[in-house]
Parts: sequence; C-alpha cells; structure tokens
Amino acid sequence: MFSERGRSAHCGVKRLANVPETTVGYLLGETADKDLLKDPAMLKRLNEIGKMNKEDKTHILHVLDGFIKSVKFKNIVAL
Repeated sequence: MFSERGRSAHCGVKRLANVPETTVGYLLGETADKDLLKDPAMLKRLNEIGKMNKEDKTHILHVLDGFIKSVKFKNIVAL
C-alpha cells in the first residue's frame, strides 16, 4: 500500500499529531478544528455506527440529529 518512503512519512505525521495534541486531519488542513474526533469514546461509537447496515445507520443518525437539535434549541432558549 505505502512505499517505504510513504510509510515513513505517514508514521511521521501520526507521531507529529500526538506532539501538539492535535489530529492528522488538522495538520493536513482537512479541518480547522484541532480537537475534532479526538475523544476515543466518540470515535468508537462512530466506528460502530459505520459498521451497521444502511437502514440501522439511518435510524440511529436520525435519532442523534433529533437530540442534537433539541440541545441546541434548549441552549438558545436559555439565552
């Protein structure tokens, strides 16, 4: 998959991401949020959802979206 040089660069980027407490995606400019997906528990949940069949995944994401909207609305009302 990786050439020897590519493997070395890949490993180097992964080690570099651990030093400043950031993510590889942030270092590569894929996101402006340096803390995006650093929570291992959230990553585990997302990986589990990713393994599900399309119908189950759709239902779970629909419920999750509903909870997120509810919390955002609650925070707006609290202002």
